[in-house]
Amino acid sequence: MSRPAIVWFRRDLRLRDLPALLSAAATAPRGVALFVLDDALLRPAGPRRRSYLMRCLHALDDDLSGRLVVVRGDPADAVPAVAREFDASEVHVSEDFGPYGRQRDARVAEALGDVPLVASGSPYAVSPGRIVKADGTPYKVFSAYRRAWFDHGTRPPAHTGAETVEWLDSAGVKSRVPIPEPEDVTLPPAGERAALARWREFVADGLGRYATDRDRPALDGTSRLSAHLKFGCIHPRTLLHDLRDHRGDGAATFRSELAWRDFYADVLHHRPDTARKNYNRTFDAIEYDTGPDADALFTAWCEGRTGFPIVDAGMRQLLEEGFVPNRVRMIVASFLTKDLHIPWWRGARHFMRYLADGDLASNQHNWQWTAGSGTDAAPYFRIFNPTTQGEKFDPKGDYVRRWVPELRSVVGRRVHTLPDGPPTGYPAPVVDHAHERRTALERYGRIRTTNRPIRRSGGSE
Repeated sequence: MSRPAIVWFRRDLRLRDLPALLSAAATAPRGVALFVLDDALLRPAGPRRRSYLMRCLHALDDDLSGRLVVVRGDPADAVPAVAREFDASEVHVSEDFGPYGRQRDARVAEALGDVPLVASGSPYAVSPGRIVKADGTPYKVFSAYRRAWFDHGTRPPAHTGAETVEWLDSAGVKSRVPIPEPEDVTLPPAGERAALARWREFVADGLGRYATDRDRPALDGTSRLSAHLKFGCIHPRTLLHDLRDHRGDGAATFRSELAWRDFYADVLHHRPDTARKNYNRTFDAIEYDTGPDADALFTAWCEGRTGFPIVDAGMRQLLEEGFVPNRVRMIVASFLTKDLHIPWWRGARHFMRYLADGDLASNQHNWQWTAGSGTDAAPYFRIFNPTTQGEKFDPKGDYVRRWVPELRSVVGRRVHTLPDGPPTGYPAPVVDHAHERRTALERYGRIRTTNRPIRRSGGSE
């Protein structure tokens, strides 16, 4: 009897449209479904993303009729151990282009010895590194990348499913552990069937209005697919294939958002240092605030107690749901970096702890886009006024009242300006936006003429 192949699931927790599964089936008719609980990834994830992952794993195990092998440990130890136990011929994966994933896979490939680690496909419509300029260098501007991305196109979905291979029973695996139970927190439905159902619902009822409603947080006009895409419960190639006959602004905007996702993964692939450092290293010299006062402002921002209603609503939604609409993410990020003068990486770390859809490439580079230190940045013009942003995108105030109960007695758009002052229990604004805007512009102006680091006294982070 032929030796089985292992399909090691990571950010591809589905059975449909899975090239790694197709590759495994070409090697052997029998397969082992494996997932490794890697503490190096689980520890910094935060309770919501961990809980969402566990729900995805339970859903995948159901789809596999209980045959998912879940083990815990360093993948460089755990994967070869399972391969030996099953006498596996190969291990098949979707390629990982993140900094940690690339290092992990190199260690696993070495530890597997004569058993090949075979990578097929990736979590992206177009894998990082595939699209380059005519001179072979990576794109640094999104608009140019997007044109090349559209010209490149994507392959049709892979025809795979639970029946593609004969899954071996995992009951007797020595190192197998139960899938941890998720915490009791508010999260969207998880797993492949939930992702496909949400996609069908969005196409039928939300796609046509997506170009405008995505910026209106009270309308909940986003696709709500970000967590599904993060864990690969659905692949962007599937979405693009389903959109091939759709026209209009909604479909065009949604395609562009998928291109942004691929672009930031490409940026991180070529510049892994930007996960922690400024893409534009000129911004290493910008002045940020540190010390006890800055820490107190950061805490107020984290808790949604800044006295700026749209900011507080977004931060409270993050804590409650592990999700924030993109427009509100930009508003709260601009407020932290340009009104409170706190470095973007502190906000990015807070987001990654609480977001169910937290994706390193998209999170870090969207934060840098807002802070001005990333790609496509225009920092001198992009300082959001949180009050006018609230009035424009939450004109009736419904989003704010949903998440800030202290303001539910304030009628209409007055909830953004609070002309009668903050009601009992709600804080006064922690800063004056007009003053802080001038301060931000002054600090940005200095780094145009000097790269010398500038720090306000009062301690270090």
